[in-house]
Amino acid sequence: MSVLAFDLGASSGRAMLGRLNSRTIEMKEIHRFPNDPVRVGDRFQWDILRLYHEIKQGLLRAKGEQELPASIGIDSWAVDFGLLDARGELLMNPYHYRDPATEGVMERVFREIPAAEIFSRTGIQFLPFNSIYQLVSIQQLRPFLLQEAGSFLMIPDLLRYFLTGEMVSEFTNATTTQLYNPVARGWDDELLRKLHLPSSIFQSVLQPGTLAGKLRESVTGELGLPPIPVYAVAEHDTASAVAAVPALERSFAYLSCGTWSLMGTEVDRPVLTERARELNFTNEGGVYGTFRLLKNIMGLWILQEAKRSWELEGVLYSYSELVMMAEAEPAFACFIDPDDPVFLPAGDMPKRIREYAARTNQKPPQTPGAIVRCIMESLALRYRQVLELTEALSGQTFKGLHMVGGGIHNESLCQWTANAIGKPVWAGPAEGSAAGNMAVQWISLGELSDIWEARAVIRDSFEVRVYEPADVPLWEEAYGLFKQRTGGNTIQQ
Repeated sequence: MSVLAFDLGASSGRAMLGRLNSRTIEMKEIHRFPNDPVRVGDRFQWDILRLYHEIKQGLLRAKGEQELPASIGIDSWAVDFGLLDARGELLMNPYHYRDPATEGVMERVFREIPAAEIFSRTGIQFLPFNSIYQLVSIQQLRPFLLQEAGSFLMIPDLLRYFLTGEMVSEFTNATTTQLYNPVARGWDDELLRKLHLPSSIFQSVLQPGTLAGKLRESVTGELGLPPIPVYAVAEHDTASAVAAVPALERSFAYLSCGTWSLMGTEVDRPVLTERARELNFTNEGGVYGTFRLLKNIMGLWILQEAKRSWELEGVLYSYSELVMMAEAEPAFACFIDPDDPVFLPAGDMPKRIREYAARTNQKPPQTPGAIVRCIMESLALRYRQVLELTEALSGQTFKGLHMVGGGIHNESLCQWTANAIGKPVWAGPAEGSAAGNMAVQWISLGELSDIWEARAVIRDSFEVRVYEPADVPLWEEAYGLFKQRTGGNTIQQ
């Protein structure tokens, strides 16, 4: 039984064909493509039609395999969306979450609706690019778009609509908008009313694992394919990655490590306490009735942008070279708060890191190796901080940390994370989002009984590397220095 998972990240996408043989998953990448955002003037947008073209190329590659997939699922990053008119025509290229138009919008919204009320109604952390603030920005800058809009569809919803002609929203991604009420289990009409946003554009919300349509006739005719079913999987890629965490116990902590780092745990109901709001935790939708109590951490974006900055200067390093250079530098020489807003936009990260160090009375790192070491050590120590907060908010104590996603290829980061938390790190699978996407499809098709059987099969199918903590006293001392040098403000962001 094979299924096809389209897993779209902020820099690339891929089509992964998965075959389930008894209790073993075989996963094969059949198509990979870049996902390059496009800057036009001062706006930053996604090339959504290029992504749709690449999805069709993935379908053609699947056609060339020995067996056609029994179903299809799409997952992607969160918060971004497209608007369509009443005839289903796309009104705009979706804006990129790093587009500058949302600067200051969140604060303006707070003057209309207190932050405490927004959190109590949605349980979602405050990030300036959440869909709610993107929509308010559009309302202020391009109001005609909302006047013409007939439908609001998030990125996987939009691509799924192109394939099937069916307009529906999916739960895990809908929750990230900060417009979905997890208690009422629907779009929050009161927030929409207060913000003067049209409630009519929001679609019915499907749970992961629900059939969302079949390939429409225009697609089957163009590609020479049968009407393959398309499922609403856990369409937020982090939700799919968490579905694939190969946990042995019901109580577990995870870190989905990539461009963003997302750390948290799985809970049965959202944690809507004032403390959760103060710490800016979020309650995003999960699979099969769960929620993901987690916190966004800036993640390897900082390293990726630093690498890009050096490339613009004509200096080309591979990631493995940068990590080796970092390992040769002195430990704990400089720390940054990875979640400081200065590191959110694209730009010259080495310069920003040096400026941050100077601002916090530290010696600025000068060499690429020293800068990368600063980034990686700061991430590891930030992970410890957020893990402790996750335990406090959830009332759980975790024996270790599951790391999934492409970031686990950075073995030094995995080891330093184990050192920082003083507990084992279980790293794997690297293809967590694709594996979780497939798992939900196989459960829907009746090939797996539930998510716990799926996790057991994933555990048996992919390598999970164990990193035991080392040099714990040194890292304990470094943790104190990290909190001191970053001003202790990281817990508020």
